Amino acid sequence: MSRSPAIGLVSLGCAKNLVDTERLTSALIAMGYRISPDYAHSDLIVVNTCGFIGPAQEESLSAIGEALEGQRRVLVMGCLGSRPGTILSRHPEVLKVFGPGRRAAVLREIVKVLGQPPQSAVQRVSPAGIVLTPPHYAYLKIAEGCRHRCAFCIIPSLRGALRSRRREDILREATALKEQGVKELLVIAQDSSDYGFDLGDGSTLSSLIRELAALKLWVRVHYVYPSREATALVELMGEGLVLPYLDVPLQHASEKILKLMRRPGNLEKTLETLEKWRKIRPDLAIRSTFITGFPGETEADFEYLLEFLKAARLDRVGCFPYSDVEGATANAYPDAVPEEVRQERAARLMEIQEQISEEKLAARVGTTCEVLIDEVTEDHVAVGRSMYEAPDVDGVITLENARSLKAGDLVRARITASSTHDLEATLVEGFGASLKFNR
Repeated sequence: MSRSPAIGLVSLGCAKNLVDTERLTSALIAMGYRISPDYAHSDLIVVNTCGFIGPAQEESLSAIGEALEGQRRVLVMGCLGSRPGTILSRHPEVLKVFGPGRRAAVLREIVKVLGQPPQSAVQRVSPAGIVLTPPHYAYLKIAEGCRHRCAFCIIPSLRGALRSRRREDILREATALKEQGVKELLVIAQDSSDYGFDLGDGSTLSSLIRELAALKLWVRVHYVYPSREATALVELMGEGLVLPYLDVPLQHASEKILKLMRRPGNLEKTLETLEKWRKIRPDLAIRSTFITGFPGETEADFEYLLEFLKAARLDRVGCFPYSDVEGATANAYPDAVPEEVRQERAARLMEIQEQISEEKLAARVGTTCEVLIDEVTEDHVAVGRSMYEAPDVDGVITLENARSLKAGDLVRARITASSTHDLEATLVEGFGASLKFNR
């Protein structure tokens, strides 16, 4: 029997990019290719790149260089692939470059370079595809592209206009994920609250989530604008149909800077919206991201943002110093903020947020919650999350002496200690017996 070619895969950037890598992996395995865990045993390497901001582009270019050191046959795909000149000027040895959304073309090129695997290697892949996350949670992409035109972002030019998936396709995938053991669905899109806007059939995020809730899994939604649809989602949280967790990239609080960014909102209106959401679901955990040093941001604008942060008391915050992105409108704006000022403001913002985070987590000591276990270490320490923490981006909850637990268990625990970002807990009820997902 002839040997099936082995493909090495590198996935960089956001969860949406990870989903693209999962789909490529599923197609390759179904065709009969092997997936290699290292460069040395790969016949070809595919690097799925990120091109959102400068540091991400540099990380992608470095990853391509590392792949070329391990294997001379390298294909590049993903967001940075929309700029082949940038890639080929640094790495002319790359076989071929593909932009985002070109999975079929990537597969054709792999067959061209390596040939078709033997028929005996062809495999059946689950309708949910290959999941590259731990088996108990998975990302569920509901739309591609974006209809917004934020001045700092080039996603619409990289990934195109908003293209929502059909509801029945999403539900079919979600059902298949449940059948293969997934217990938490992480719903993602560039702006999930825009879901259905382009379909013209009345589909909305809230109507989709109501249907997903029937699967009796944890459903967590990422990336929503403050909007009527976001409020409808919070109302579903009030009914207990979706996790009380909202990921809202606010970016700033100064009305002047938001207008320059081409983003909606202002301090007063946003605070009113947050108060309204918290009245509907008092334990709502809100995560957001902000940009410091955007062109034109004065010290007064930044202080305005800090005052908002103190008033909003968000649960989780990420902050990024502004970075020029090739093709972004903001590159041409006057009054650029020096790089050292951007960095210094980001550090000041996070110092304030860390204090808020410490206080909010300390208030949870003594409470009980359900914890989904992500891993159990060799030292029998379980690491997990409650409904208020998303994987990879938020803190974790650790439980000592967890010999009875395994990844994917849902248990009840009492919070016993807190730090700036993380919590410690002990098991209660049933001495570690796993609860059922019956929401």
